Amino acid sequence: MHNPLIRVTIWNEFVHERQNPTVAAIYPNGIHGALAEALSKHGDFNVHTATLDEPDQGLPPVVLDQTDVLLWWGHAAHDQVSDELVTRVQERVIAGMGLIVLHSGHFSKVFKRLMGTSCALCWREAGERERVWKIAPGHPIAAGIGNCIEIEQSEMYGEPFGIPTPDELIFVSWFQGGEVFRSGATWTRGSGRIFYFSPGHEVYPIYHLPDVQRVIANGIRWARPQGAAANSPRHVPVEQAREKIEVRGGTVHQEDGKLVGQ
Repeated sequence: MHNPLIRVTIWNEFVHERQNPTVAAIYPNGIHGALAEALSKHGDFNVHTATLDEPDQGLPPVVLDQTDVLLWWGHAAHDQVSDELVTRVQERVIAGMGLIVLHSGHFSKVFKRLMGTSCALCWREAGERERVWKIAPGHPIAAGIGNCIEIEQSEMYGEPFGIPTPDELIFVSWFQGGEVFRSGATWTRGSGRIFYFSPGHEVYPIYHLPDVQRVIANGIRWARPQGAAANSPRHVPVEQAREKIEVRGGTVHQEDGKLVGQ
């Protein structure tokens, strides 16, 4: 059976690349452009990019409705993302769209909404070595990755990390300064799968590393929609019950299931 292409949308606020010369030199076409170039080489992805300054902040309903997996990168403009957009993304995830949140996207409105926690962490920007240790070697997101990914220069993210306990923990990072961090974790919300992957600070060329690109590609395949959307509320009239029953007692609902007075 032929599997259709996975429709991938890479969302990036696209701020640092246009304001910071160091970031612009590393990602001249934006982080979204670098990721799109790498992911477009995979024959099973149909890649689209979106940025904060586009109409509807890059993600109008028609785009989200045509997205199987959304990648989210943000840092400087979290507060500029509208609550309306956050709700649209949340609803699409619950309905089955996959979401991959990258690096400083941990503090985005979208991630915090879906996690329901602070998502705060410790950090240090010193260009220190990071080792991203694979602790779930059999997980599909870790496919093709050795024991660890060596990153020569990275921003330290450290525990405690204010996230709910992950469904699965795939990677744990160690930093040269001694801290550790849950750097690759998954959750399910409704019918949607979520993967958080922390390597990717904008002043270091981390998204050019083949192993980092491989993890993200693996994450997309893992997070793609799995089937039917999460169940929605549905009134089941007495006559549709699988076993014969009779109404007993009072009710605050009308025959059509709506509350009386609505």
